[in-house]
Amino acid sequence: MRFVKMLLPATKWILNVTFCLYIAGCGNRASHSTENTSAGNTAATPPAVTDNGPQFKKEGELSFISKTNNDTLRKIDIEIAETDDERAQGLMRRRSMSDEQGMLFIFSEAAEQSFWMKDTYISLDIIYIDDKKEIVSIQKYTTPQSEESLPSYKKAQYVVEVNAGFCDKYHIAFGDRIAFTKQP
Repeated sequence: MRFVKMLLPATKWILNVTFCLYIAGCGNRASHSTENTSAGNTAATPPAVTDNGPQFKKEGELSFISKTNNDTLRKIDIEIAETDDERAQGLMRRRSMSDEQGMLFIFSEAAEQSFWMKDTYISLDIIYIDDKKEIVSIQKYTTPQSEESLPSYKKAQYVVEVNAGFCDKYHIAFGDRIAFTKQP
């Protein structure tokens, strides 16, 4: 019995070492599979793919201008949606966006607008702007993937979408204005 008690710790140690060597060997096999993949062997496991959705494409710059003193409150890079297809796509399937980015929707004329969040994964502030480029309403902290209608309540010719909380963080409010330029 005393001999068995002495063997038990040694057996555990041997099993642990064997298990570690086995795992290390499996790691080498995985590394070998990756090498085969890069050499053109398609039978190996493909590398993991992360989908961050469509990438931001800078197409201009937009400034938010204070109604009280005409100071620039914040300047951002914008992606522009001015065709029906671009406006329908909007920020759908986008997984992230920085505070220095946003999307500007341009309509041919001012009308009451209504947006929704279907297939949009990030919460947004939706800023409705009239034909004089003045903010007429804001829908803050929208619910991702919601099909709830988010109306402008007033006529808007432009709409800017930015990350949720942007308007609170940079003090963007009703009556402030925007100015934008498109890249050539």
